[in-house]
Parts: sequence; structure tokens; C-alpha cells
Amino acid sequence: MTVKEALEDYFLIPRKIRHFLRTKKNVQVNGQAVHWQCTLQAGDDLTLTFDPEDYEEKSLLAGDPSLVEVLYEDEHLIIVNKLEGMKTHANQPDEVALLNHVSSYVGGTCYVVHRLDKETSGALLFAKNPFVLPILNRLLEDRKIKREYWALIQGKLPQKQVVYKDKLGRDRHDRRKRIVDPKKGLYAETHVTILKVFKRTSLVKCQLQTGRTHQIRVHLSHHGHPIMGDPLYNPERGSRLMLHAHRLTLVHPFTLEPIQVEALSQGFEEILAQEKNGNDR
Repeated sequence: MTVKEALEDYFLIPRKIRHFLRTKKNVQVNGQAVHWQCTLQAGDDLTLTFDPEDYEEKSLLAGDPSLVEVLYEDEHLIIVNKLEGMKTHANQPDEVALLNHVSSYVGGTCYVVHRLDKETSGALLFAKNPFVLPILNRLLEDRKIKREYWALIQGKLPQKQVVYKDKLGRDRHDRRKRIVDPKKGLYAETHVTILKVFKRTSLVKCQLQTGRTHQIRVHLSHHGHPIMGDPLYNPERGSRLMLHAHRLTLVHPFTLEPIQVEALSQGFEEILAQEKNGNDR
């Protein structure tokens, strides 16, 4: 590809930033400034230099770095273990959420790649700079970032593996909730596999093929297996929503190294142990 194609199509650099790179001559191939129609060859060293002043940095309230449990980190991205009960990002200017804590830990503004519901715990990916953010977003859209969740559900699935493809939309009667809406809903696909069956409940693995709001929660509830402790979709509530982002897998967009992390949740594991000891058959 040409230098222009690399910047636009592979690195997904916004037009404004490409303009700065061009005017400041901050793109070099093998140490030399080149024309943007120059074709890149295997083994070429492409160097991009970004000025922080070219990016508008969002101002965030300071967080608490001690609340950040790092699962993986390099100069471009960070994966952390989110606590149950903590928001991914703030909805109000005076709120402090995980994004604030991670940014304070890193020492600069980070960016949300995907989010977890407040009640959900587990592995969560953030970009450490605005350059890598659109690339990670594209990997997510192309389903190249794999997310595996564990859920404790009511009852037992009819078979070991099921695939739900119900379209999801907003609940007109409760703005917090989503519902299955075959006519106006957006396509959603969730793959569910039984891991362990207890007396009244089952531990299942859920893999997302799309990333709709409350997707796993709505799919399971709609098919008669709501997640234990779900405050919105399960009238039989428990101590916490038993949904945990257990594993996150991707290939690093720059180094091409495979990255796989697993997140543990003490509260989730304790409830599972109680379920096993009290109801395991």
C-alpha cells in the first residue's frame, strides 16, 4: 500500500491529524521524508511522530490509582479487572468512575474501547492514546477482540450449546432496559455454552459476536434463564449480578503479538463456591 493508504485505511488516522502529519513532515520512511503516494515495501521502517498539541485532550477528574488491577499494559493499551458496582465511565461531570482511576494510574487521559455494565465485573480494555483508539474500535467491530463472559443463570439450558440471535431494542416503558424487538431491534448474537450444572442454576460461558447494551442479560432472560442477581431482568435477585467478563483475547495491532488475559472476581468465585457446595449434584 502507499503511505497515504497506510495512514487512512490501516491506521485510521483522522483527516485533521493526517493534515498535521503532512504539514509538519512528521511521516518518514527509513528516516527520510517521502511523498504520500510512495509505495511501502516489506521491511520499510515507517515512523509517525505525533504532537500532543494536535489532539484535544479531555479533562477528567482525578481518580484513585490504587483501585486499578492491571491485567496487561504496554505503551498503547491497558486491560484492567473492573470491580462489580463501579461504572466504566462517568455520566456526569462530577462523577468519578473506572476511566478516571485508570487515567490517574497511567498519568494521562485514557479512552474507553468497550464498556461493562456497572453491575458486571471483569476484563476491560482501554486505549492509552487517541492514535490507537480507532484501530481498537475497528478490531472490536470486526469481531477480532474476543470477549468471554461467565454467568450464573436460573435453570438449565436445553442443550450444551445454544446460539441466540434475537434483535434487541429499547424498552418504551423503562429507559434503563432493553427488550427483544424483532421488528425495530438491532441484530445481536450470543453464543452460550454450559460449564457446570447445579441443582437450581447453571454456570455458562457466553461469547459475544455483537456488542449491544445488556445483550447477554436480555438474551438469557428472554429465553427463560435470567442471570442470578440481575436487578433489571430477574425478579429473583441475589447479592450481585452474576455476570463476569472472564477472558479477553486480541492480537496487538502494532506488535501483532497475541494477547489473552483472564480476570478473577473474589465475590463471583465465592458465590459459585456456595452454589457448588450447597446445590451441586
